[in-house]
Amino acid sequence: MSTDKPTAARTYLSRVRTALADLPANEIEELLEDVRPQLAEMESEAGATARVEDLVARLGTPESYAAELRASGGYPPAPAVPEAATEVLPTAKAGRVGPRLALWGLMFCAAGTALIAFYTAVRFNAAALAGMILLAPVFAVSVAFLLLRGLDAMRELPEVVRARAMVKSMREDRSADRALTYLNSLKPAWWVVCGFALLAFGLLLMIRDLHAVLLLPVLLVGAGLVMWAGPRIKVDGRMLWIAVPVSAFVVGSAFGGLGAAVNLVRDRTYSSSSTPSYASSMYQDVHGNESLRYGQHELTNLYAFDANGKPLENVYLYDDRGRPLTITRYGCEKDTGTSQMTGEDNQFPRPKVTLGTQDDRGNVNGYNGYRSYCREDAGVPFAAVIPKAPATSGAPVPPSSSTKAAPPTR
Repeated sequence: MSTDKPTAARTYLSRVRTALADLPANEIEELLEDVRPQLAEMESEAGATARVEDLVARLGTPESYAAELRASGGYPPAPAVPEAATEVLPTAKAGRVGPRLALWGLMFCAAGTALIAFYTAVRFNAAALAGMILLAPVFAVSVAFLLLRGLDAMRELPEVVRARAMVKSMREDRSADRALTYLNSLKPAWWVVCGFALLAFGLLLMIRDLHAVLLLPVLLVGAGLVMWAGPRIKVDGRMLWIAVPVSAFVVGSAFGGLGAAVNLVRDRTYSSSSTPSYASSMYQDVHGNESLRYGQHELTNLYAFDANGKPLENVYLYDDRGRPLTITRYGCEKDTGTSQMTGEDNQFPRPKVTLGTQDDRGNVNGYNGYRSYCREDAGVPFAAVIPKAPATSGAPVPPSSSTKAAPPTR
């Protein structure tokens, strides 16, 4: 059997080479260096019945693919020549709904991923990543239409044609062309940065919440995928559906981390400049309000008694400068059975908030308790012992008359 029998990959590659024929031979070889193994891999996936049309459905026509290679390498467009007769089986024109859903689904997921990552980093709360579940159906629909219609249908969308024309016009400006060429040269490093950024993001979340360790396997898989898919985008555009959302996540988390750092510096600066030196026992609580501390213990309630040991109610406390000692007031959230902030004031005492768990029978803090439980208890939870003042005599004792004055000294 002759080994020179043309295959789908060889035919496709030959037409790509023909479309690049105006470039120097060594530069053509450099452009095609990564294309050959990728075409061979796609052909092997399709099996012995692989056809050129199969590759066209995944990569577009050889001529359009060659134009993308030119753009990615910073080369000028192909010179205008009479269109050569090529034998490509025409595909039936289909609607634009599917390709548009694939394209804009990807854009929507990328924007949503960036916003969720930004919010997660600013709040430093891993629970915010649950919002990614809302994006999963959109992403699944986008991938489904990508596999059904292929990239070639998306390249024919008017918005994509306009975007490519804009990039082409930018290439005609030498300064913009140099900038685009420089950005293209940074792509290999960017995929590595994305991989390590995902792992660093997970480790930083673990500082705040140890449960974030459950995210590490997911982030590890994401890091591996982006470092694998990123370099293959030039050959297989479908890898954009991996690289774009991950890149958006990294960018969003980077800006969110920057915002969190700015907030931290601002809060520390405000605290050091606005807190008077005499109030060294006042700090901020988790809600950003000032808190009272006795030693190392944060106070959430204060109880006042009169001289007879009777508790006082509706007492308003002020400092020596007439400023109210305002701290956060907490109460029970009935729907969730947890405590929540209900306001801030300087009125004391307050109902004591008791937290626990409850089972289906109403037993509190029992062995089978699983549902959160919260209760507000009024009154004083302890008995106060008021110290008595020491007894004193009714009249002062005069000095003794038998005491003689000392003689004056000379």
